[in-house]
Amino acid sequence: MTPISYNGAITIPIAIAAKAIQSQFAEILPLIVTCIVVFMAIMSVLSKVIKPKFVQETPFLNSLLNVSLFWLVVRILGAVFIVLTYLKVGSEVIYSADAGALVLNDLLPVLFSVFILAGMLLPLLLNFGLLEFFGTMLTKIMRPIFNLPGRSAIDCMASWLGDGSVGILMTAKQYETRFYTEREAAVIGTTFSAVSITFSLVVISQVQLEHLFIPFYLTVCLAGFVAAIVVPKLPPLSRKKDLYIDNTPRHPDDEMIPQGHGVMSWGFEQALNKASQAGGVKHVLQEGVKNVVDMVFGIIPGVMAIGTIALVLAENTPIFDYLGMPFIPLLELLQIPEADVASTTIVVGFADMFLPSILASSIESDLTRFVIAALSVTQLIYMSEVGALLIGSKIPVNFFELFVVFILRTLVTLPVIALLAHILL
Repeated sequence: MTPISYNGAITIPIAIAAKAIQSQFAEILPLIVTCIVVFMAIMSVLSKVIKPKFVQETPFLNSLLNVSLFWLVVRILGAVFIVLTYLKVGSEVIYSADAGALVLNDLLPVLFSVFILAGMLLPLLLNFGLLEFFGTMLTKIMRPIFNLPGRSAIDCMASWLGDGSVGILMTAKQYETRFYTEREAAVIGTTFSAVSITFSLVVISQVQLEHLFIPFYLTVCLAGFVAAIVVPKLPPLSRKKDLYIDNTPRHPDDEMIPQGHGVMSWGFEQALNKASQAGGVKHVLQEGVKNVVDMVFGIIPGVMAIGTIALVLAENTPIFDYLGMPFIPLLELLQIPEADVASTTIVVGFADMFLPSILASSIESDLTRFVIAALSVTQLIYMSEVGALLIGSKIPVNFFELFVVFILRTLVTLPVIALLAHILL
């Protein structure tokens, strides 16, 4: 996660390694993920119908394969969509370049590469005291401002410098191991899984405003900071319980610094205690492999199904146009040129973060394109990746709650972005 300069850009080693895997295996990655999604659908059906003994007696396999009826249907749909897309048979609505092919060829290979590396390396990040050390140091900032543990700042940094999916995976893992409560996990997953710097550059390039990248990213950071303070104080996030995954309450004393310790010495002691429980190389490797299997086999089928459905709706129905209509008066009030066209891009970001920039590239006004690009990045929740990852994890959020959070983030960040856009352009 240490930021380094690579090819003239600031990035992190895990992002470089993920891109190397993608370029090395570019031709066969779509086939690999297709086999994974089909395999998971078949095994999930068999686990429900036949109930093999070896699956039921192995907790890890049982939690991976013996899923609820909803997720069984999602996995079956994912398998159907990915086969139709890979073979280019059936309805073109499903396998077109703007729907199934976008998920299969552009998104899933990226996720596959990130999951393999993140899964293997997460134990190094979580089990050897780094979060305990920095978490103790940052508690006095994160708790008063955001009412979150200090360690959540590390999740945000992993997202910001690398990939939003890495932040969500870290959050989900820490929720499962009782470091975050329901409320904390839901808030961090929907608020702090920030868009990476590199993807932000891709978005601003799509709307031909690369020369404004620094003011653009500062605008995104400020709007995101405002949203991080306001949105968690509103339903549905404010209604989440401060209970751990096993329904035990959070103890305020958990973050107290004992007498005789400073922040630094207590953080260091906590880190050493955690590292002493990490186990040997074999244990770390086993945990890494389990993480990879859990992410690759558990999450990718859901992303294929949910991402394809969202993109099909966005491309072939007027649903997002209708949902965008209520924003026209707000855009006009904020004096955004071409408000009618801009309104259609606002809600489409819920399907995929890149869609608003694609639609906005034909808009003439620089100011409008700037606002749409910045808004698409600060909205944060999109079903082709982050939304599907959140629903697929054990973090306690559902589809409707994610849509409400998406709308709230839009309403909170749009005035901030519009104000800065009028100042800058």
